[in-house]
Formats: sequence, C-alpha cells, structure tokens
Amino acid sequence: MIDVHAHFAEEGYGFPAEWEKIKAAGVQTVILAADTLEHAAWHAKFCKEHEGAFFTVGVHPEFASSFAFNGTPPTLPSTLKEGGGKKKCPLPAFPRVILNECEGSRGTESERHLRDSSALPQNDAASGVVEGFRSRFLSLAADKKCVAVGEIGLDYHYPDPDKAAQRAAFEAQLEIAEELGLPVQIHSRDACADTLAILRAYHGRRKHGFLMHCYSYGAENLNDFLELGAYFSFGGVTCFKNARRVVEAVAACPMERILSETDSPYLSPFRGEKNTPANIPVIVEKLAEIKGVSLDEMIGTIRRSAARLFPRIQ
Repeated sequence: MIDVHAHFAEEGYGFPAEWEKIKAAGVQTVILAADTLEHAAWHAKFCKEHEGAFFTVGVHPEFASSFAFNGTPPTLPSTLKEGGGKKKCPLPAFPRVILNECEGSRGTESERHLRDSSALPQNDAASGVVEGFRSRFLSLAADKKCVAVGEIGLDYHYPDPDKAAQRAAFEAQLEIAEELGLPVQIHSRDACADTLAILRAYHGRRKHGFLMHCYSYGAENLNDFLELGAYFSFGGVTCFKNARRVVEAVAACPMERILSETDSPYLSPFRGEKNTPANIPVIVEKLAEIKGVSLDEMIGTIRRSAARLFPRIQ
C-alpha cells in the first residue's frame, strides 16, 4: 500500500518506532510532502535513510509570501462592473479574473468555477524567482528520491497570504516543475475557480500530471479536473460519518485516478488522534467499499496509478 501525501518534518513522530509501525501495517511507500524548502530538506535526509520513503519539494500557499521572487509578485489593479456596481480586485497572473471571487462577491464554490477561466498566462512566472532560492529548489529536486513538486496551490480560507502572491507562487512552481519533468501535488481550499483557471491556462504546456491532494470540491466539480488529467487522493475524511460529499466524489471518480493519502499528522480517520501512514489500510478499505471492489483490487489499482503519476517511486 502507498501513502502519497504525508508530513513528518517537525511533526513530533518518534523514529524509528513510527517507521516500523508503518511498515508493519503493510504500507511500503510513503511520499512526504513539503510545506517549505526547509521541510523538503528534512524529508530528503529522512528518505536517504529509509527505504520506501520519497519526498516532494515546494512551497505551500500558506507560505507564499516567503516565496523568493525577484521583486514583487505581479498584481495588476482592475475595476470590474457586475450588477451595476463597481468592485475592485487584483488580477491574477493571467489576463481574466474570476468575477465571483472578487471582494463582496456571492455564489457558492460550485458556481464560481463556472466563470471564465480559459485565459493564457500573462508572464513567465519562473523567470522572476531569485536565483539563490531557485538553485536551492533545483538542488533538492535533483535528488533521485524527489518525486514531485508540491504541495503547491491556493488556499483562500484565510485572508493571508495575499491571493495574488499565492497565484504568482503557484504559477512559478508549475513552471519549475515542467522544467524538471516532474508532476505536481496541488493543495486547493476555497479556491476552486482560480485553481481551475490556472490549470487550464497551463494545460497545453504541462506534460507530467498533477494530483489534487485531499480533494474536497465534491462530485460536481470532479469532471472539470478530470478533463485536465487530474489524479485525486483521498484520506481519513473519507471515513467520517458526515463525509457525504467526499464519498460522492470517490464514487464518481474513475478507479484509475484514485490514490490514497493520510495528510499525516492531520485528518486521522480516528477523530482526535494524531494521523499516521499506518492508517492507510483503513482508508483503502473504505475506498474499496465505496467503489464496490475487493481490497486487493483497490490496492493494486492505486499502486499502478501511483507509479504512472510518480514514476520515480518504481
């Protein structure tokens, strides 16, 4: 079995006991996702010492304001008219904005993604990255155990960091991932429309696939991401009694696009407990139940899908 998204750096796990527990649970492969370059470096060292451990390199949207750009990330002011009134919001790093994500907008997340999101990128975001930061990023990514760029993306749940800074960091890292020939792991929360807009804008230029980690946008948005080639990972939330939307998304998702994750130490299938990749068997069993297949079939399908998306784990 495989956990395609977990966090160990600075999370207080006791090794080697925790790793032995993970292996005893039948989890052969764990991909450790970075929040920062410092975490990626910690994971790289851990992976050198542990068979079956792999890592990603990237800057989480929560830390987008610390992403090292040459100058200020691009933000262009725009005044839009909607419903007879004027609303000001920053343009993202592509020419059109998602109208319902401007200040004072209304509409559900499902409605927002229907707005225009087909424009092409306006600039080469990667060219603005400070050389020292970029060289450190590339050095970590050159490690044979680095399997992806991530976790990167957008998180609009809280007002900070600034949305424009998040979008600029997301675009820059998409560009770097393509240069490196690596897939990406995407974090997206309360930002379905802009995530789709950026992925559509880069669709013709990206060749190496992407994962929607801890997918939460429901079955109604699944096809929009599938059309762009997405894989989806589901974790402990799938096991919650009130997880109707996540269960519906799993049911609607093609088997060959489903992956298993824990997002450890968060989102344990056992509420109130610290999560661990050792919980993957519980999650995979739930995925098999939802899809109406045997546990062995679910395990085999996830393994093959993970190998397609992350060829370095083979």
